[in-house]
Amino acid sequence: MKLLSKLFIAVFVAICSAATVNAQDVLIPVDDIDTQAPAFDVDSLLATYPTRSFEPIPAYMFRPAVFDTYRMLDTLPLDPKANGLTDPAFDWINDNEFNTYIINRARQDYMINNPQEVRYNESLLPEPPKKFRAVVDPAIAKIVISEVPVSEQTLVAEVNTDFKRRNWLHDFNSLLQFSQAFVSPNWYQGGNNNINILLGLNLDIKLNPAFYPNLLFENSFSYKLSLNGAPEDEVRTYSISEDLLQFTSKFGYKAARHWYYSVNAVLKTQILNNYKINTKDELTAAFFSPGELNVGLGMTYNYNSPGGKFSFNVAISPLSYNLKTCFSDRLDVEKFGIKVGRHTANEIGSSLEAKMTWQMRSNIKWTSRLFAFTDYGYIQGDWENTISMSVSKFLSTQLYFHLRYDSQKGAEILEGRWRDWQLKEILSFGLSYTFSSYK
Repeated sequence: MKLLSKLFIAVFVAICSAATVNAQDVLIPVDDIDTQAPAFDVDSLLATYPTRSFEPIPAYMFRPAVFDTYRMLDTLPLDPKANGLTDPAFDWINDNEFNTYIINRARQDYMINNPQEVRYNESLLPEPPKKFRAVVDPAIAKIVISEVPVSEQTLVAEVNTDFKRRNWLHDFNSLLQFSQAFVSPNWYQGGNNNINILLGLNLDIKLNPAFYPNLLFENSFSYKLSLNGAPEDEVRTYSISEDLLQFTSKFGYKAARHWYYSVNAVLKTQILNNYKINTKDELTAAFFSPGELNVGLGMTYNYNSPGGKFSFNVAISPLSYNLKTCFSDRLDVEKFGIKVGRHTANEIGSSLEAKMTWQMRSNIKWTSRLFAFTDYGYIQGDWENTISMSVSKFLSTQLYFHLRYDSQKGAEILEGRWRDWQLKEILSFGLSYTFSSYK
């Protein structure tokens, strides 16, 4: 028969790696124990303790490994005479001593053979937070605050090892806010300065990097609608200053530490019809008029800070395909870089997309996105910045700043060096709701 410790250690490591194992149901089977140490001879073990019982592995063994000290664990306590307890009534003490040794030996061997899994050192762990008790002393008519001794605190921690594997992480944000907006006269979707109502929906879904460290798969769906009153418009009582449906997807395979070979796709359009002020049928934008689809092939750099407060992602695509659409016959297709008589324009060039998220404070978050495309004949770029400030769980204020550059479109209203630049700013306050499984 083979010897005692190695197979047990393998079983123990497998148990620690399995997230769905219930610690209370795991027993140490003596028949499956293997080792190369002479002190763990199974025949000798069974001959000495033919009726020995094996206890469940304690729940605390399933927590992250913490190194405390190194012990010399060379001999197995087989002889009950060593502790002077030969009476069968005290067999439970010998069994407990035996099981404690097995567990300590497996724990130590696991740390030695898997040093990368030892995340903490006991000597470097911070002191646990202190607990205080506040009582009213009737003698002095004051509240007395005193520290609760550790001996009186409840130190029992229930460990739930029935974990569910979470392959996808979700982040959902929604808001309904009242806002003030400034739109430059040459904004490509039209619009007016006014007080408006802002509706925003955003859903991010990405592959959990904890289970798929070599893959990068992120998807984002967002929709923004901003309606503002139009007192100067004699035809309509409202105007649309923002109507953007956007979908982005990114898939990559790890090439180096933070670099991935990647394919990126961006699709965006407007949903509702928007009209020029004081006109009934003069459109400025409609569904997929304009619309854009960009697909790029290249490399992506992805970084997330250890604390999760900062993330940076930049995709560089030397080979990029850009499709422009304008399906409405009531719009001037040349305004969107499409030739007369056609509804689409195909372009080959290069693109870049950079995203940054910074949790500046617990209630302040800055999100920035930069996208640029060039076919080496013209340049088009969008730089979006959003600073969100939470007032409470359901109230927030938001500052949105969007700068756009399009050297092909130009503008009829503005002339000179700034005619290719477009600007939008929205300051809003109102209701918001957020759900996230990123943490």
